[in-house]
Amino acid sequence: MSKTQRPSNARKRIVETAEKLFYSEGIRAVGIDRVIAEAGVAKMTLYNHFKSKDDLVVEVLKYREEQFDLYLRQRMLEHQSQGLNPLKAFFAALKDWFECADYRGCSFLNALAELADSNPTATDFCSDHKRRFKEQLTEIIIETAGPQAASVAPAISVMVEGAIVTAVSEGNADAAGIAEEAAEILISQTL
Repeated sequence: MSKTQRPSNARKRIVETAEKLFYSEGIRAVGIDRVIAEAGVAKMTLYNHFKSKDDLVVEVLKYREEQFDLYLRQRMLEHQSQGLNPLKAFFAALKDWFECADYRGCSFLNALAELADSNPTATDFCSDHKRRFKEQLTEIIIETAGPQAASVAPAISVMVEGAIVTAVSEGNADAAGIAEEAAEILISQTL
């Protein structure tokens, strides 16, 4: 498909269906036949759009990144409109995500753990996503507390990743607040 063509409805339906299934049940647990059945497409339609399940996984991860970035931006803007600074809005948005009924942790960490080395394109994308996420968080920290706070951004990023895992492993959305408190302490030491 050329970059000027719009994705077909069937392709979109396949990606959206696979994303929901992979996130809720796991990439390895969901077979192509299940995606085909739930997307309501023919097997040939899927293979006209994706050479293999590995290719579909990569497209699903790209789609998930777009959707997550959109969700995070929207939630942050909503919290900022209520008077929160960008970093507080980030942690409030994180807590909102943790409180979603279908929350199963980070799709990209889940995929890294599930796929290991079996799909290098997907695992590379996941690693790149985590780098981009860390860069976004660093920008938020700088916007909120100034350039000197960038020195603690790596530690805050590790705390955020830990909160993401804790929220799913303990079912505790308060992990966002705990990470926020620790981030504030670190940032205060840079002022």
